[in-house]
Amino acid sequence: MTELPRTPSFSLNGKSALVTGASSGIGQGCAVALAEAGAHVVCAARGADRLNETVSALKEKGWSAEALVMDQGDLRALEQLFASRCFDIVVNSAGIARHSPAIETTPDDFDIVTNVNLRSAYFLSAYAARALIKAAKPGSIIHISSQMGHVGGVDRALYCATKHGLEGMVKSMAIEWGKQGIRINTVCPTFIRTPLTQSTFDNPERAAWIMEKIKLNRVGEVEDIMGAVRYLASDASALVTGTSMLIDGGWTAD
Repeated sequence: MTELPRTPSFSLNGKSALVTGASSGIGQGCAVALAEAGAHVVCAARGADRLNETVSALKEKGWSAEALVMDQGDLRALEQLFASRCFDIVVNSAGIARHSPAIETTPDDFDIVTNVNLRSAYFLSAYAARALIKAAKPGSIIHISSQMGHVGGVDRALYCATKHGLEGMVKSMAIEWGKQGIRINTVCPTFIRTPLTQSTFDNPERAAWIMEKIKLNRVGEVEDIMGAVRYLASDASALVTGTSMLIDGGWTAD
């Protein structure tokens, strides 16, 4: 009798997850994807109001979630969190952009964007991995990066610098932590329709540029990211580390 292979599980039952930037947009979508799959999700963000609304909505669905008001850039608080808790899954969806021509970028802009997009992402990963190694547990760390970590973009030299840096960081960390069973990957979306990107879509010139580059002829929605995050969090991606999932509608196919 032929023995068929078994489909790996996408279930996250019994898993704990931390999602940063979880109060809205892509981060909120990530929290939904993990909670719906059975994980207990700690939703973290700086502002309490929208965060608590998100957690209440998750609980109304019968899912397991809690709120954590946290500034990811506060490295001492971040280190203390991972000293007291170990998460099976960590999703970093916190990010910021200050788009301008490179010759107009100020040192303050540079520091603010790199502190959120790269510095805090680096130490979030390191502290999460340290906790997993101490607990002798495997785990999955997922960063919401960008297609701009693989290409350049108009008025996006600073943003691209941080996302290209994030991609290189993840590859190196994957090499370092692979033997401990810790996987680390990125999800790289194209332009996703959220409140933070609405100003770009409202600019006719920028909107035309976006539609020209996306081969599937539509902008992304939060739902387009959720399946990739659930996959990378689950045993279905057990052999995936140090790589990027490009959810870009074909933008980088050129």
